[in-house]
Amino acid sequence: MKFLRTLSIPVLIATAALTLTACGSDDDASGTVVRIGTTDKDKAFEVFEQKAKEQGITLKVSNFSDYKQPNTALSQKQIDLNLFQHLQFLGQYNVASSDTLTPIGSTYIVPLGLYSKKHRALADIPAGGEIAIPNDPTNQARALFVLQAAGLLKITGNSVQPTPADIDKGASKVRVTPVDAAQTALSLPSVDGSIINNTFLDRSGVDPKSALYKDDPKNPAAEPYINVIVSRAEDKTNPTYLKLVEIWKDPAVAAAHAETTKGTAVAVNRPGAELEQILDRVQQGIRTAK
Repeated sequence: MKFLRTLSIPVLIATAALTLTACGSDDDASGTVVRIGTTDKDKAFEVFEQKAKEQGITLKVSNFSDYKQPNTALSQKQIDLNLFQHLQFLGQYNVASSDTLTPIGSTYIVPLGLYSKKHRALADIPAGGEIAIPNDPTNQARALFVLQAAGLLKITGNSVQPTPADIDKGASKVRVTPVDAAQTALSLPSVDGSIINNTFLDRSGVDPKSALYKDDPKNPAAEPYINVIVSRAEDKTNPTYLKLVEIWKDPAVAAAHAETTKGTAVAVNRPGAELEQILDRVQQGIRTAK
């Protein structure tokens, strides 16, 4: 028994050493490593990485090919954070997946605009004109709200996520054609107008300033479209992750993001608790609409 007790000490030390090694698996010689996912790694992300490095945080960025992947990867602990989505999109994911991914910081909001190659003003769009809109549920609903605010159509009922079936055709000036979001800009030559996501404006060479109409990012109705940095619920108070939220607000990162988005993105500074409240309202609305 004495022999066994003597052996137990180094065994315990070895076990403790292994445990400490496991806990420090996200550290390297340059400091803490944080795995973050996005769908559009641009110049702003490069500056974000640089500023994080100066604070002792190494970002390992995963650039996913579509919007479905970053939330799943975060939930499955393949990454630690993601930065690519607004609260409406996050709410859709959480409700559909029975998940609890949580916003820990706001980044920006991008107005959604109506563009046209055939018409120079909103009033020029003819009765019965065709408007292309994104066909994914989140952006489709927002596009319909934009067209309603522009006075081009009327939505029936109080759905937080309307579809073309909710359009009052008799009270609407235009008709809509849902297409893949990437096709909205490409459709411009053949339609009277298109609702185009900010991502596809730059890729298609469309001038953001040429919009005939945009939603107002300062309007409370736009709160669900605040873009956020997201973690798993149990990590929402992680000090390193919260430090990254502050680093995103660095003037150099903001300047790079403004350059990348051609000034279309509007910076938003909302605390995590407020973002969670907005997300709760979004998710309640989604559940009620089902």
